[in-house]
Amino acid sequence: MAKTKKEAKDAITKDTPLGEVISKFPKTTGVFLKHGLHCIGCHVAYWETVEQGAAGHGMDKKKLEELLRDLNTAAKS
Repeated sequence: MAKTKKEAKDAITKDTPLGEVISKFPKTTGVFLKHGLHCIGCHVAYWETVEQGAAGHGMDKKKLEELLRDLNTAAKS
């Protein structure tokens, strides 16, 4: 069965709010910690995006892409 366009896309993008990632995909908390983002209890996590959180912790574009890949892998497991 072929995947639809929506199913083929990653569930988590750079524009997804951190709080949404954590609430929808609890398995991602370990990924955030592994990458040095302790967003689980952060008060801005509810509205800050993955990209904003990564930038706030000094991540460059390459590291952000790695984070997104790892987050989506965890979300699919």
